[in-house]
Amino acid sequence: MEHNESLVKRRSIRLKEYDYSRTGAYFLTICTHRRQCLLGAMVDGRVILNSIGKIVAEEWLRSAEVRKEIELDAFVIMPNHLHGIVAIHGGEREIVGNCLEAERRTIKPKTIGSFVSGFKAAATVRVNELRGTPGKSIWQRNYYEHVIRSEKELNRIREYIENNPLRWQIDRENPDRKTSQVRSTIEEDDLYPWED
Repeated sequence: MEHNESLVKRRSIRLKEYDYSRTGAYFLTICTHRRQCLLGAMVDGRVILNSIGKIVAEEWLRSAEVRKEIELDAFVIMPNHLHGIVAIHGGEREIVGNCLEAERRTIKPKTIGSFVSGFKAAATVRVNELRGTPGKSIWQRNYYEHVIRSEKELNRIREYIENNPLRWQIDRENPDRKTSQVRSTIEEDDLYPWED
């Protein structure tokens, strides 16, 4: 019998027993399908978004309007991925319905996974409408998340996001990265300062 890699169940990269709807801040990296540079290009250390990248930026920002349980912090869209900090508000928020009895109900906060899924879906629909490619995936199947555990860590990640375009030549996600000349002058700890 032939072994089919696509049928193998993938292991989750999420933390076991962690509640991803709990109050907190999360650092996310969401990559394009096969890490293709679909979102724009780098010019003189700056990201120049193309029409697809602009749609992704609009949908990222719209996420905070649509999903009231989340708050967006620093983010950057690179040619083939997005880095962003997302905070989930804790507890339940009270909603007053417009029914006759004005019955009060509560909505439980959503998970970081449902946020990412909703964002990816909204951006994909619009991109596929633009390109005339209904049903085509623009995103990698999964995403990377890091639970931010302190204010110091939050500030380091904000700085990493802000400086990410300047580090494109050595970025893990850059398909043409130049590691031999540049990496020797930069310590690995300087690249990803929140990782121990």
